[in-house]
Amino acid sequence: MVNFRLDGKIALVTGASYGIGMGMALALADAGAKIVFNDINAELVEKGLAEYKAQGVDAHGYVCDVTDEAGVNAMFKQIRTDVGIVDILINNAGIIKRIPMLEMTADDFRKVVDIHLSGSFLMAKAALPGMLEKGHGKIINICSMMSELGRETVSGYAAAKGGLKMLTKNICSEFGHANIQCNGIGPGYIATPQTAPLREKDADGNPHPFDKFILSKTPAGRWGVPEDLAGPAVFLAGDASNFVNGHILYVDGGILAYIGKQP
Repeated sequence: MVNFRLDGKIALVTGASYGIGMGMALALADAGAKIVFNDINAELVEKGLAEYKAQGVDAHGYVCDVTDEAGVNAMFKQIRTDVGIVDILINNAGIIKRIPMLEMTADDFRKVVDIHLSGSFLMAKAALPGMLEKGHGKIINICSMMSELGRETVSGYAAAKGGLKMLTKNICSEFGHANIQCNGIGPGYIATPQTAPLREKDADGNPHPFDKFILSKTPAGRWGVPEDLAGPAVFLAGDASNFVNGHILYVDGGILAYIGKQP
């Protein structure tokens, strides 16, 4: 019988105070996992804790910058004391800076890459010893369609997500023998606070041009919602995916499969 339950498992989701991180964490909790999350400041963590409580989830929240190795290691030590050894890690924390390449500073580029890529490396590095100790583990990196495609104004983001795809494959290569699976989820365009400006109507009530563009390129004919990532996250976090490793599961409504309508 296929097992999609996560009872007794401890799941850490980074940047999960809201948005797709929280959506995936709630799905893991519904499947039986104990939820741990972090965010960059106390205000976000407190806001997240309140929302988890409202949803009936007894989550544990920590303030931690995923790019700070000492801070990451300290958080894992505290989680081990408070809750236990992490079984499931979802590297979700990230930012995007929509800036044309010739206008983007090196510091802005490095910041985007550091959070998405270096942060995921540091989190995985801190989680792996416990997973090796337990004899199993699941790491899920939140990649993107930008792991496969480029687009103007997102050079830093695309570079980071392309690197994260390859980090996913490398973790699989190094730790697959130890019953540790590392896979990625590549969301399409998801309706979250981060993408809200791209969906705002203009003064005349007309759709944002980017909103029209995305709908025209998506066979599903809509933006995704955080709940669309729930099933993929639970699948990759549990025993049902024990022989799936180094794979990027794109949850994009079909964008990557579609060349678009003829003008």
